[in-house]
Order: sequence, then structure tokens, then C-alpha cells
Amino acid sequence: MITRLALRARALADARAFFAARQVLEVQTGALTRHAVTDPNIESFVVDCGGDGRRYLHTSPEYAMKRLLAEGSGDIYQICPVYRASERSARHSAEFTLIEWYRIGYSLDALMRETARLVRTLLSPSREVPAEPEIVSYAQAFERTLGLDVFDASLDTIRAAASHAGLAASSVAGATRDELLDFLVATAVGPRLGHAALCCLHAYPASQAALAQLDPRDARTALRFELYGAGVELANGFVELGDAAEQARRFDADNAARAARGQQRVDPDGRLLDALARGLPACAGVAVGLDRVLMLASGASHIDEVLALPFDDA
Repeated sequence: MITRLALRARALADARAFFAARQVLEVQTGALTRHAVTDPNIESFVVDCGGDGRRYLHTSPEYAMKRLLAEGSGDIYQICPVYRASERSARHSAEFTLIEWYRIGYSLDALMRETARLVRTLLSPSREVPAEPEIVSYAQAFERTLGLDVFDASLDTIRAAASHAGLAASSVAGATRDELLDFLVATAVGPRLGHAALCCLHAYPASQAALAQLDPRDARTALRFELYGAGVELANGFVELGDAAEQARRFDADNAARAARGQQRVDPDGRLLDALARGLPACAGVAVGLDRVLMLASGASHIDEVLALPFDDA
């Protein structure tokens, strides 16, 4: 136990020193929010707050931090526990720790390289990592791993690839294109990334933009990346979308996807939309899963091995 406690304490100290050296301000926002996220792949814990009604444990501090950015906070970061219902596996805990930060005026390339520098700092000295990350586009990764032209391949071709990768026939038949691509990233593409060096997988399909801007040079893609180390996704980052109307459209699309899956509708967070309407500064943001970085640093095979008290024992 002492070893894992010391490993986490050192990582937290190193992360704070990393941001202090770059004059990024640490902030702390509340864990209980009035709105859940609309993302159909994420479910929130519901908390009965008595007279204050129903609240949700935040799945990320993103919305709150964007409200601070819109108020003029400048560069900010936060290290906090977050909560996601129905997430439990060797690499998932229902409660885990994110390091999330936002940089004013940053390009995606600048953020990718800064994220790799932080993760390299957190891994040292337990694991030696080359100074520069490998930067690979989503399309390049699919081409070299599966021989697929991810933007032009037919749905039947992608279904065949997913079936070959092990997805059950019943799941293949009912899955959307993006669900099939997500499966292929999780099972075939991602596990091959980040072994020789940390790897930034970028230029995701526009349909997977989430809260990222689309690339003005190629409208098929979003200004989004994920960082991989030893085949494991460690971070997810965007050049942030600041268009309130477009964000509202994406919230509506999320709810349409939730309805198609038989999930409950989630009311969009109007305060985030109001903040975007007031004006989000041009910025890029990213969240790093600290627990997964600690797994990589320690050689752990299960997330519980790097938690002070695992979720099931809390």
C-alpha cells in the first residue's frame, strides 16, 4: 500500500510543479452539478440532495472550467476525482482521477506535445519515454493497422473488419458506423499505439468531434486527439468548440443517439451554452487519466492496484 500511495503523491506533486512552471492556475470546481452530460457513451451518478433536488456527480470538470474561461480565468488546470456509472473493468473505475487543463491560444499540435511532456514527466523515472511523441492521424492508423480507408470504406467493409476483430454478429448488425470504428480503435488500432514512444492519435472523424472544432482544412475531421502509451488511451483533448449554436445542435444529436439506444434523455447544460454565447476564448483543452498513467508507471494490470482504496472497498 505504501508504494502505491507514494507513487500517487509524487505524481500529484510533479503535475502541480509542471503547471506552476508554466504559470497555469489551479482551480477547483464542485463535484455536484445540476446537469448530467448528454454523451450517450457516459452515464452519470444521480444524487438526491433533498430540498435542493436531484444533482449529478460530475463526469468531468469540463463544463465548469469552460464557464471560468468565459469569465476570463486565463490558463487553468484541475486535478479531481470524477464519477461515471457503469464503468468497471481492469482499466475503468466508477471513480477515478482526471488532470484537466485549458490553454488559451494553443493549437492542437502545441497541446499534443504539452500533454506528452506531462505524461512523460509523470512516468519518469519508473519508465523511460522518448522526448518526442509519435503523431499519427486516425486515417493513417487505420490504414497501417487494418488496410482500411476509414473515410471512404463502405459500412459493409467496416462491419467485416469489426467482425474479423471479434465483434459478435448480433452487435455488428445493429451498430452504427461510429460504434464500429470505436470498437476497432479499442480492439485493433489503439493496442498497437504508443509502444516505442507516446503516440498522439489525431484528426478523428467529424462525427466523433464531441466538444471539438472541426478542422477548417478538412471538414471530414475534428481537431481532437487521444494520447496512447503502451496501447492504452491516457488522454483526450480538443481545440475547443466555442460556437453556442453548434454546441446546442450537438447536444440534440447526442439525445437523438440516446433515444435510438433506448437511453433516457438528458437536458443540456444551459449555463455552458450561455457561457459559450458570451464568448469562450480561443483555447485547447485536454484531460489525462491519472490512474492509467500510474498503471503504466508501475506495471499494474488492474486499476485497483494504483488506487488507495478501490471503488468496491470504499
